[in-house]
Amino acid sequence: MTTRRDFLIGASAGLTALGTRALAQDQPAATQLPAEMWDDDALPSRHPVVISTWRHGVPANDRAWQVLDAGGRALDAVEQGVRVAEADPEVTSVGYGGRPDREGHVTLDSCIMDETGNAGSVAFLQECMHPISVARKVMEETPHVMLVGEGARRFADTQGFLRQDLLTDKARADWQEWLKTAKYEPWSRPSNPALERASGHDTISMLAVDRSGHLSGACTTSGLAYKMHGRVGDSPIIGAALFVDDEVGAAAATGVGEEVMKTVGSFLIVELMRQGATPEEACREGVARIVRKNPQWRDVQVGYLAVNRKGRVGAYALQPGFQFAVTGYEGDTTRLVDVASELED
Repeated sequence: MTTRRDFLIGASAGLTALGTRALAQDQPAATQLPAEMWDDDALPSRHPVVISTWRHGVPANDRAWQVLDAGGRALDAVEQGVRVAEADPEVTSVGYGGRPDREGHVTLDSCIMDETGNAGSVAFLQECMHPISVARKVMEETPHVMLVGEGARRFADTQGFLRQDLLTDKARADWQEWLKTAKYEPWSRPSNPALERASGHDTISMLAVDRSGHLSGACTTSGLAYKMHGRVGDSPIIGAALFVDDEVGAAAATGVGEEVMKTVGSFLIVELMRQGATPEEACREGVARIVRKNPQWRDVQVGYLAVNRKGRVGAYALQPGFQFAVTGYEGDTTRLVDVASELED
């Protein structure tokens, strides 16, 4: 059994593994982050921070930062930020342009959580460009947390969200090509981690701390490409893909949602931070929980992000290739950071 002391020593030893690696030429270069990211005492007082998953988090962060830099709420920042990815047809795993299920339907999952613990989510939502905004409406306009399927669509109608065909020509062509073999691979390990980084795939999860020191988070996705019709992953599940506790911090996930759901990963990470773990240590233990529970862990990818209430951040993944975008350090520029992984350590 791993003791608290063993856990902390092992996690601390891996902190230096986060560094610069070569990326595909069309991406921003990953950089080494300043010490203030890891040192609570070095962080500016009440300085906003925003982090998000994958390279499509860079433009999403830029939009979120506009809200934070103007003194806006973290909740508004994360909603506005992930809407950028939802509307981008080049992001093939979020919203418009997302690859469909095996029957050719684009189905969306999303959730949002604010500093008070309120949350809203939608699952298996179709024909809606911005499921994150529908999830916020569920949180603010209903007594519920989650609406699904046709019920979620009807609610979106009442809130003024237009029905739109989200299946782009490219996504349709990719699906029709897939139908020739119908080989289903929820995630396949790339031979070169740079390919994983360059693919721009998967959920966008975003966490933010505003100038008042409050936290919020958002997660949105079109899910696994060519999934079974009706499949729902972790992205709309509070405590799995996303959890926010304003007294402690927040955590979010990306990757194969089934593994995140089975370990309630984001809630676990926040609770570890409550017990004294740093965000990096907590993310490592979240990944370790999957490794201990699933003998086939090398066949899936999961990445975690976390931020504590002081703005200190951390990340860790099962496989190489995971990156996150961060804004709020050294001139408030957005940078892309490579994340250490269990397979490398």
